[in-house]
Amino acid sequence: MSAQPGRRLAEPGVGPEPGGGRRVDIEETYVAWPGFRLFVREQGEGHPLLMVNGLGGNVEMWGPAERVLARRSRTIVFDAPGMGRSRKSPVALPLPVVARVLRRLLDELGYERVDVVGYSLGGVMAQQFAHCAPDRVRRLALVGTSCGWGGAPPDATSLALISTPLRYLSPTVYKATSHLLDGGDRFRDPDLKRAQAQARSSHPPSVIGYAQQFLQGSTWSSLHWSASLKTPTLVVSGERDRLVPPANGLLLAHRLPNSRLHRLPGEGHLMLFDPRSAALPLLSDFFSSADVATSAAWRSGEEVDDPALVEAALRETSGAQPAKAFSRLYRAWVGTPFVRGVFGG
Repeated sequence: MSAQPGRRLAEPGVGPEPGGGRRVDIEETYVAWPGFRLFVREQGEGHPLLMVNGLGGNVEMWGPAERVLARRSRTIVFDAPGMGRSRKSPVALPLPVVARVLRRLLDELGYERVDVVGYSLGGVMAQQFAHCAPDRVRRLALVGTSCGWGGAPPDATSLALISTPLRYLSPTVYKATSHLLDGGDRFRDPDLKRAQAQARSSHPPSVIGYAQQFLQGSTWSSLHWSASLKTPTLVVSGERDRLVPPANGLLLAHRLPNSRLHRLPGEGHLMLFDPRSAALPLLSDFFSSADVATSAAWRSGEEVDDPALVEAALRETSGAQPAKAFSRLYRAWVGTPFVRGVFGG
């Protein structure tokens, strides 16, 4: 793909997939317009797939997810403002503004309509983008994410760990605490810990950029408008996720009218960074199938239509207080006739 206006070629190249196999074209660029300069990497062939990372994340962290999905899609990964190699914003950007940034990024890259996978905080950004620009999103996958306020908050330990970027700045801290965020057993594996620690510390977020992202995620909710989102959406939750408890996946799948849910036994929050995760073949199938109806990931997914099941899961989740109580009140407010009338929920 040739460079277009607003793009500056950084490090184009061709490289083999780890463990052998075909060579993959990789294009790394900076995309710039007034106020923004974002680092972007593209690879693979197929329908374009925008991958939106979580709090503090950089492109190197995608690792196995990027490699697997690039076999059947044209993956687009980027460092958000203040993350990795991208310039930080002088002010915190509200999520609707972030959606406009994503739309401008796709404009500069020359993509009209893409698939989107959002992970953790990236799932929040992905929901907002699909809400603000539904014509730009063909299919959506939300992995290890939530609706924001109204969902199930993490426990106090996990909340304390993500309140600071220290786990990006110190590989030692990350390796000592990753299993506490993940909740599963796989990130007790020293090789996985080492690989993720190296990826995280290779291009850590700026302290200001991290604080801005934390503010974005902690002041947002899609609960009042999510029922209006018609994009086919695959929701994937790890049943042992401590940072985003699996009750959030149930709530999202219940609210989104055109969705399917996969709850993955034994998997935690860091599932996309695990080459053995069951999430990866699900996502690959969902995005590469000719039609959603022919996707095995879609057909085998769970339709969530029982509000009592969702509410029971939210109630049973041990979340940090007072966030859990405020979320319960927010759900009750969204359920009032006035709010449902205004937003069509």
